[in-house]
Order: sequence, then C-alpha cells, then structure tokens
Amino acid sequence: MTSAVQPVLTAINAVILGKTNQIKLALACLLAKGHLLIEDLPGMGKTTLAESLARTLGLSYQRLQFTSDMLPADIIGVSIFNPAEQQFVFRAGPVFTQVLLADEINRTSPKTQSALLEAMEEGQVTIDGVTRPLPKPFFVIATQNPSHQMGTFPLPESQLDRFLMRIQLGYPDPRAERELLTGTDRRKMLTTLQAFADDERIAAWQQQIDKVHLSDAVLSYLQRLVTHTRQSRDFAHGLSPRGLLALKRATQAWAFIEGRNYAVPEDVQAVLPAVAEHRLRGSIEDQNRMHSLTSQLLNAVDVLE
Repeated sequence: MTSAVQPVLTAINAVILGKTNQIKLALACLLAKGHLLIEDLPGMGKTTLAESLARTLGLSYQRLQFTSDMLPADIIGVSIFNPAEQQFVFRAGPVFTQVLLADEINRTSPKTQSALLEAMEEGQVTIDGVTRPLPKPFFVIATQNPSHQMGTFPLPESQLDRFLMRIQLGYPDPRAERELLTGTDRRKMLTTLQAFADDERIAAWQQQIDKVHLSDAVLSYLQRLVTHTRQSRDFAHGLSPRGLLALKRATQAWAFIEGRNYAVPEDVQAVLPAVAEHRLRGSIEDQNRMHSLTSQLLNAVDVLE
C-alpha cells in the first residue's frame, strides 16, 4: 500500500541526500503531534530539513537563532505601550508559527529555554495573564550543538522530555556527498519545492494516525520494553508513562508512513532509539553508549511473550 505522505518524502529526499530514515522520523514526529530535537555538528543540513518539511507540507515557518543574551520575550513576544491608544499592544514573537526552528537552542540560558515549555506542551503561551493559542499544527524543531562545545547550556530534563524524538543527521555517505559537490545548490532547490499538503490534510492524517490499530501483542511488546528499562541496571532511570505514550504515538505514525492502518513490532523497533535515548540515562552520558544500550534493549526483549 502506497503511503499518503510519499510525495512529501520523495520531495525532501531529493534535497537532503542519503538521509531517508531521518527524514521519515522527522515527518513521523510532526504527524504524531510531537516536537523534534536534532543534535549534530553545524553544517549537517538541520536547517534545510526544517525548511523542507515546512515547504512540502504547506506550513508557515520561522527560524530563531538562539544566543546567550536572548530573553524569553524574544521568543514569545512582548506587550508594548501605545501612547496614541493609551494601552498595551501585544507584539507576537516568532513562536507564533506552525514550524519553528529553534536553532542552537542550548546556546541560550535555561530561563530562556523554559519559555518554550508551555508552547510545546499546551500549544499556547501566557503573557501578562492572557493565554494566546498557537497555530495548528505547531511543530518545534530544535537543533542542539554537542554539549562538549564551548558556550552551551545543558537542556533541563523537563524540556528534553517535551521532545517526542531526538535524531542525528550525521555525515553524508560518499555517493551523496559527490552529488552535493556536482549537483544543484540545496538552498536553491528549497525555493522550487511545492506544497503537497495543507492544514486540513495534515489534521486528517493526524486523525488517521490516532486510529492506527495496535494489537494486544504490540501493546504487550511496548510494555515489556519499558519495563525492562525500569528494571535493568544499565539505565539510571527507566522510561516514564509519558515516554511510553510517546513510543506508542511514534509507532502509529511510523506505521502510517509505511502505508498501513495497523502497527507491527518492526514499527516499534524503527522509532525506539529516537524516542527513548534522550529520555534514558545510562551509566555514562555518552550517545554512542546510549545507542548501544537501546540496541541491547531490543535484543533483550522478545517480540512475543
């Protein structure tokens, strides 16, 4: 069965080469009503991915560069006094968009990072006691530089948990890199991307994802995986109930992208690293080690009881 979102995937894959799996994960994250964290070195195509998603899905897009001197008002907006009208007028910040690229989010202070918490969890912001809804869908793509680089602040765990998935793009393979050298500039290709969806179609896709069937066997598999993270000494903290629900939604979204209205264990396995690794804490804070632990997790838990 052909996926309804295949034209979107095809268009983005033509711009970002050799990253099919990461593109599918990013799209699954959006369709699952989550938010995406991309941790990688500068220049890997994170901004291109964010803009490609927005353009092919017909969504409004804003890019916000985070810096050490940024304030919460720079994100959500501020009320300014208008002398002519003798009242305060609200000026909306860049968060009032459908796709927000929070670029290098860990270069700003935790206080400013926390300004996104209500927006990501509730789809709204509260300023001066007034709650203002954000556009739907609302999707944050945050990029994060490796924590060992200078001038970075670690994301608080409460904010990490607001991201449904975390992925890395990594270096392109030699074939893709040669095409980058000899082909059209990727930034120029962005301007030629057409929209294959709109707000209504995305809402319809999200409703279909909610209806993707999870059999008792798949639900039991999800529970056994989560239980293992809580009981194994490899993890300081296991997955929370919110983490379990995130894994469930991501599994349904992946199955939908694969063109099915039911989920299979392979869907769980495809999304588990992206959903679980940033929520788990291993004996050492090392991504390669954590990826190895999630691989061990999949090997340790049988698909069938």
